[in-house]
Amino acid sequence: MILKVFRLVIFSFCCGFLLFTCKNESKKIENIKQTQWVNLLSKNNLDDWIVKIKGYPAGENYKNTFRVNNGILSVDYTEYNDTFNNTFGHIYYKKSFSNYKLKLDYRFLDGQIADGEAWAYKNSGVMLHCEDPKKIGLDQGFPVSIEAQLLGGNGEGARPTGNVCTPGMHINIDNRLVTEHCIPSTSQTFLDDQWIHVELEVYNDSIIKHFINGEKVMEYTKPIYGGEYSTSNWESKAGEPVKSGYISLQSESHPIEFKNIEILELSD
Repeated sequence: MILKVFRLVIFSFCCGFLLFTCKNESKKIENIKQTQWVNLLSKNNLDDWIVKIKGYPAGENYKNTFRVNNGILSVDYTEYNDTFNNTFGHIYYKKSFSNYKLKLDYRFLDGQIADGEAWAYKNSGVMLHCEDPKKIGLDQGFPVSIEAQLLGGNGEGARPTGNVCTPGMHINIDNRLVTEHCIPSTSQTFLDDQWIHVELEVYNDSIIKHFINGEKVMEYTKPIYGGEYSTSNWESKAGEPVKSGYISLQSESHPIEFKNIEILELSD
C-alpha cells in the first residue's frame, strides 16, 4: 500500500514537472517570436526607407508619392495632377535580407490616375531580393527582383492576388523552370477597399511561399538571374542563384495603403 502511494506521488510530481516545463518552453517560444519580429514602420516616418522613382535619383520622393501617417504607408498621387507619365516607383527598406518572414496588410483605394496603364488598375506588389536601390539606373522602371504581385478585383472576372512576377529573374515551380513573366496564384479575388493580410516566407535561394489571409497560394524555388528585363549590368549574372536582396513596395499609378509591416529574420 505504501509503495503504491509512493508511486502515485512520484507519478503526479513528474506529470506536474513536465506540464510546468512545457508551459515554460511554450512561453519562451512566444517571447522569442514577440521580440524578434521588427516593425519596419516603427518610427512612423520614411527615415529607414529609400525611394527610387523612374527618372529621378534614389532618395528623391517625387511629388510626395510615399507618405507615412499613423503607422500607414500610403502610395499617394494627389500632387500628380492626374499625370502619371510612367513614373513607376518603389520604396525600399534600408538593408538587404536573405532568410526571413515578412507580413503586412494592404488595401487599394479608389482613384487610379487618368493616364495610368490599364493593367496597373489595382495593381501593386512586394518586391523581394531586389537589387540595391542606389545602383538602379535613372530611367529604370523596375528593379531586378521577384514580385509578390498584389491585385484587386475589377468586377469583371477572376483576378487573384499573391501572384509571382519575375523582372530579370526566373524561378522553378514543381521542379520546372518557369520563364513566363507572371504566374497566377490560387487566391480568390478581393473587391472594394478591404484590408488583405499577406505573409511571405523567403529562404535564401531555396523556397519562397506566399500566403493570403493565412492560406498558402503560391510556392516556388531556386530563383536565378535571367530574362528579357535584365539590364546590361545583370546579363553577366544570368543563371546565378539569387540568395538575398532588398525589399520594396510598388507605385504603379493606383493608390494603395500598407500597414503592420513586420519582418522576422531567420538563421541560415
